Amino acid sequence: MSGTLNKVMLIGHLGDDVKIHRFEDGGCVGRFPLATNETYLNRQTNERVSNTEWHNIVLRNKAAEICEKYLSKGDKVYIEGRIKTRKWQDDKGLDRYSTEINCTEFTFLSNKQDSQGEMNSNTPSNNQEADASSSEDTSSSDDLPF
Repeated sequence: MSGTLNKVMLIGHLGDDVKIHRFEDGGCVGRFPLATNETYLNRQTNERVSNTEWHNIVLRNKAAEICEKYLSKGDKVYIEGRIKTRKWQDDKGLDRYSTEINCTEFTFLSNKQDSQGEMNSNTPSNNQEADASSSEDTSSSDDLPF
């Protein structure tokens, strides 16, 4: 294989709301931290160990605006993107590095409406989700399998 690949796929929860920085030319950049968790059983101590990894997610333009509108802290999201390491200098002139995920694709696995427990039909969300929720509302509670 002669090519290379820089691809990241993450499913996690937002650690904070999406923060947007707007530019004079009309473009914008959105950023938010994403937490992914790993849980395993330590075989020596039989203790459950949980580790959280934090990822800095960066979105641009329309994607940033959509995420700012529909995502909030705690929401679950699927992110695809590329790893990018930036080098910068701090106030003391020391070189600093930050690793980010430049998001190219995303899918909401929960959103502000889900977390509030209500679905507003006027919200411009996925039509399939709206159709599914409206068909569930018309069914009898006796038809549910649980």
